[in-house]
Amino acid sequence: MKRRQLIRTAVGLAFTAALAALPAQAQSTTKIAYGYTAVSDFASVFVAAEEGYFKKRGLDVELKFMPLNSAIPAAVQSDSLQMGGPTPTVFLQSIDGGLDHVVLAGGGVLSKTYTDLAAVARAGSGIRTAQDFVGKKVGVPGLGALLHVTFRQWLKSNGVDYRKVSFIEAPFPQHADLIRGGSIDAVITAGPFMARIVDGGTGYVASFYTTFLPEGLPTIVHAARRDWARANPAAVKAFTQAVQEGATFMLNPKNDGRVREALAKYLRLPAPAVAKMQISPPGPVVGERALGSWIQMMNGQEMLKTAPVATMLIFK
Repeated sequence: MKRRQLIRTAVGLAFTAALAALPAQAQSTTKIAYGYTAVSDFASVFVAAEEGYFKKRGLDVELKFMPLNSAIPAAVQSDSLQMGGPTPTVFLQSIDGGLDHVVLAGGGVLSKTYTDLAAVARAGSGIRTAQDFVGKKVGVPGLGALLHVTFRQWLKSNGVDYRKVSFIEAPFPQHADLIRGGSIDAVITAGPFMARIVDGGTGYVASFYTTFLPEGLPTIVHAARRDWARANPAAVKAFTQAVQEGATFMLNPKNDGRVREALAKYLRLPAPAVAKMQISPPGPVVGERALGSWIQMMNGQEMLKTAPVATMLIFK
């Protein structure tokens, strides 16, 4: 009897301890507000959210839509976002401006087979070559953002002084209206926004200009403040693993429908528009050489006043 009583007491104590531990476990879930923009380069993040890859690793990730990519670093710095997906060019400009942020992982990458990025000219503008852009007004989804910088690099590689082109900041959803209204001559655009212009007959593709760039350059980097990353190493590891699992899911052709459902949800687009999109290839790991290529490109355009070092900007 005495032995039975001891067993009952031990079991009771263990059950009580387990119940007491439940609130602590619930509190261990890390909440992360993550900022993204309206491009397919975030597909691995969307998939990780929809397929439960964040949740199973103890992360409560709230995905917040940001109209302009250039606004993400400031939101991360203020802690209204704990993580965000700036383009490498926006990220490097924030570093150049004094912010201490680090790269945790990557989103999409450039590929010579990926032609859902283009310079789209207004119908009747007569723009066909790099030289034709001189003196024209061109809308870009963010001054200093990836499409702006890469387009200037394309002009430069074709012997055109990009300073002779007027660039106007315009979010993707405005591109079709701006072209239709005739207030600008061309837009550097992507995905369904490009299809809307071309299918509507208000513009045409003047150049799939990004295909001149090296294969595999990251188009989005998942970034956070360095102090936040150091204080939350387990959350950083969980996030990068979830994104990698999302990338693996994307690479299986059988999952294409699920991937597009996630894109439609977070990009706030109708299914028919998403069905026609090319999806940016995933590149969850950002290497020093790839980030260094962006630094070199931006230095060539005299965009950086300091000398950022890629090895110091990738969180380890």
